[in-house]
Amino acid sequence: MVDGITAQWLQRLGAQVAWAYGLRVLLALGGAMAWSWGTHQVDLVVPLFLGVLASALAETDDSWRGRLKALLVTLACFALVAFPVAALVDQPLWFLVVLLVCSFVFTLLGAVGGRYRAIASATVILALYAALSVPQGAGDTQPWWRMPALLLAGAGWYGLLSLAWCVLTPLLPLRHGMAALYEELGAYLRLKASVFEPVRGVDVQQRRLALAQTNARVVAALNSAKESLFSRMDAHPPQGRLLQLLNLYFIAQDIHERASSSHYDYNEWADVLFHSDVLYRCQRVLTLQGMACTQLGEALRRRRPLVRDAGHAQALADLHDSITYLERQGQSAWQRPLRSLRALARNLSTLDAQLTTATLPMQNAVLGDIALFDRTPRSLADAWGRVRAQLHARSVLFRHAVRLTLALAAGYAAMQLTDPRHGYWILLTTLFVCQPTYGATVSRVARRVLGTALGLVAGWALLELFPNPTLQALLAVAAGVLFFLTRTQRYLLATAAITLMVLLCFNQTTGEGYTLILPRLLDTVIGSLIAAAAMFLVLPDWQGKRLGAVAAEALEAHALYLREIMSQYATGKDDDLDYRLARRVAHNADAALSAALSHMLLEPRWVRRHARVGLQLLVLSHTLLSYLSALGAHRGLPADVAADSLAERAAREAADQIEQMAQALRGRHALAQEDGAAEELALALEQAADASGDGLSLVQAQLALVCRQVAPLRAAVRSLAGQGAAA
Repeated sequence: MVDGITAQWLQRLGAQVAWAYGLRVLLALGGAMAWSWGTHQVDLVVPLFLGVLASALAETDDSWRGRLKALLVTLACFALVAFPVAALVDQPLWFLVVLLVCSFVFTLLGAVGGRYRAIASATVILALYAALSVPQGAGDTQPWWRMPALLLAGAGWYGLLSLAWCVLTPLLPLRHGMAALYEELGAYLRLKASVFEPVRGVDVQQRRLALAQTNARVVAALNSAKESLFSRMDAHPPQGRLLQLLNLYFIAQDIHERASSSHYDYNEWADVLFHSDVLYRCQRVLTLQGMACTQLGEALRRRRPLVRDAGHAQALADLHDSITYLERQGQSAWQRPLRSLRALARNLSTLDAQLTTATLPMQNAVLGDIALFDRTPRSLADAWGRVRAQLHARSVLFRHAVRLTLALAAGYAAMQLTDPRHGYWILLTTLFVCQPTYGATVSRVARRVLGTALGLVAGWALLELFPNPTLQALLAVAAGVLFFLTRTQRYLLATAAITLMVLLCFNQTTGEGYTLILPRLLDTVIGSLIAAAAMFLVLPDWQGKRLGAVAAEALEAHALYLREIMSQYATGKDDDLDYRLARRVAHNADAALSAALSHMLLEPRWVRRHARVGLQLLVLSHTLLSYLSALGAHRGLPADVAADSLAERAAREAADQIEQMAQALRGRHALAQEDGAAEELALALEQAADASGDGLSLVQAQLALVCRQVAPLRAAVRSLAGQGAAA
């Protein structure tokens, strides 16, 4: 019994992605603390701990080869800044120059890619850690290079643990990432099911807005899984478990396309088919499929097989029976809804088959083209080209680099005026709080100040309750682990934890734990205010003013996706790299528009005056994408689209007009009035679909929905441009 409970507990522990991260940090901090105590050099605790923290912040998911390369680059960057900073810390002017150059250059290096963005950010943090660690005072006789060397030792120690972990568990992060992807798909499918609620008066627009926001999380999970996969693939074809996870990724892509599809205006369905149970049947199938995705994610986490419930097949059979019953009634008013319902049922059946495939043990079968688009720089020239492309005032990254650099300069001036010895907390606070967007910065200001206050209060209480240095050391290690477990999801708690850790560490080495409490709180307030002021005054990157450019990118991506879909209807279905890339770019652009609006809603009222039209544009953009997804999901149907000049002309007209809208937003010029061509084509397509065969009629009906989106999109774009949002 006990063995069974223990095994079950270990299985649940292994299903949590955070436990591996926390265990590495625990080993690193515990090892550093043990070494310091074992060698009777307690003064080593602070630099070793800070080195571990910086190295862990620079860590990204990678293969062991990629992690080794990243570790070498990380240590080189750390050494490049730590030694000059330590040497110049007593020379304020030169120290400031080095710090500002480091901040600007390494922030821009984030343009190279995600791996280097994390390394660059951690390098700037380590520069301040180096300054913080250097003892000040006439009584210090240690060589100037000792503290930066200890920082590098701590960073290297964590790096070695991380590298060993990558060797021992090469696919664990990928498996957890794939599990998270299917859990997000499950949430999206369950939310999509709510759109089919068979009641009148449902606010479909509000639900589509929620779908667009949830879709952004699915897209982020897809991108994360793709990067994790790509980092583990080399010149040789993938085999074994890696190939199975790759197949699961491609299945997830197909499920996402089918889940995001729309075949009709669901509000009209509720009116026309109010006295039928068919919408309830659709809702039930989608809900069950969402639950299956979530269960598959949990099974992946726990490394156990998933047996699907027989109720899924029965729910699908009930849906088909319900549609067949309605068809027998011969109601002319139901013709078009039933055609779309048949397409939806076919789509749900294929989605269900994909879920069944995902739950089966796939040996070494390749489910399709396994090529993935490589976004990593191919050479130093390519990396420099990416950085150079950011060297202009319109670049978000360039503006953030300038803003952060000037904020650190202001923080250093405040430090010299208030507390030249301990005032580095001002700079650290400014660095952590100052984010690329206003909303993220302001939310961090409040949580940083409150978290610091909580950490200081907890530190004071623990120093009073546990004066024993050994207990304080254990508490410091626990606080460091808690920081890394919570830093991405619970920033307030993470801030409290890191404040507590630093307070306990300094009390171990200098005995100044109590004297740091008030200065630390004051410095946090000053640093937060400086970061907030910089966000307002230095090249503010208001999302409300970028809305037009972000919307233009989404519209351009949708037009490209439409053209790629139609080319597949002409040449035959093929989930090749070009098609998958066009689909992913469209969903990424839609997610970027959703993120921009989310950030804009946190901005001051005078900046977010375009919120209403922006939300309307997001709903229209996501609705258009859902119609395109349905068109893409049915590429395998026999349909002689190439011979249908009406469908070809309608697709070309819709893509052209969508691109014109994007150009109007990007070029900041007025959009011409609608000439009615898209509406006329939509009417002609609907009439043609009534008389066409099953495959062609579906394509014509979907293109009609796409064409009918053109007019409301043009109205929203004209409204946005008229309010000056593209400026």
